[in-house]
Amino acid sequence: MFKVSPTPTPMPRTVELMLCTLVAEPFDDADWIFEPKLDGLRVLCRFDGKRVTLISRNGKSQDFQFPDVVAALTKSLKKPVLLDGEIVCLDARGRSSFRALQQRFHLTDAGVVATRAAAFPAYLYIFDVLYFDRFDVTGLELRERKSVLKRALKWSDRIRWTEATSQKGIALLRRTCREAGEGIVGKRLDSRYIGGRSEGWVKIKCAMRQEFVIGGFTDPQRSRVGLGALLVGYYDDAGRFHYAGKVGTGFNAELLLDLRKRLERIEQGASPFDAGKPPHGDHVHWVKPRLVGEFGFAEWTQNDLLRQPRFEGLRMDKRPTQVRRERAKMVAV
Repeated sequence: MFKVSPTPTPMPRTVELMLCTLVAEPFDDADWIFEPKLDGLRVLCRFDGKRVTLISRNGKSQDFQFPDVVAALTKSLKKPVLLDGEIVCLDARGRSSFRALQQRFHLTDAGVVATRAAAFPAYLYIFDVLYFDRFDVTGLELRERKSVLKRALKWSDRIRWTEATSQKGIALLRRTCREAGEGIVGKRLDSRYIGGRSEGWVKIKCAMRQEFVIGGFTDPQRSRVGLGALLVGYYDDAGRFHYAGKVGTGFNAELLLDLRKRLERIEQGASPFDAGKPPHGDHVHWVKPRLVGEFGFAEWTQNDLLRQPRFEGLRMDKRPTQVRRERAKMVAV
């Protein structure tokens, strides 16, 4: 089955997912493949031979929120396996939509989960395998792991193979951006699966977009409800919380009211920011930095603030202290 013999070993309970490094420009290289950057929820899928478990990046089970994915994956598997993939909901044009996926988050009632699952069906795109049958395959090259993955499960409409393009990253990014996609992911064919951020996997985005931590909010003005703007930031490697700007677009009335309720529950008297110059005054409210959101923006200003930011949705799979400012770099290919 394997060109290189992996190690028979018990399946681990969980592992650290391999993460991408942000790079500035696309490239062409025969030693790389390029996949679409999906706008969803990254999960480690564990099947011990009896039960499927979906685990997010922050180690939380997603089984209750996505029973449709659990059921479909259970039908697809026969042997113990650890899979790396992304849960997505699709828009009317078949593109992954984080806004649609938001309808599946933060639910606690089984009846509501079932209703939302019918209205916003979820799909699992799988792109890697870490363990199969009795073998740890993280030490194999990506090209061989893909071969193992192809045979590891039965593919279906709900459980989908992630299509890849060989060598031609530049053309794929242009097409992806033209079709309003988020970006692409490049992967070295000889890369081993290593937990944490790696230059063997890179991401190239069509537009600036990343996670930030909410540290406060302002009161609404005139006819607006809920709140005026979110005050957001990120952590540096020393644990200091940097102010990155205020975000006042990307909301509807229902979302503004929901966010206000969530933020009032974690309100505090003092600013949580350690660096930067957030606004102050009676209209400003500070919160404990516990909620992580995803935001799009045009660029960083010369004062290290976000230009034209917009709210995309709350993230339930990221720890606030892990949120860093993403800086694009060049990778030797």
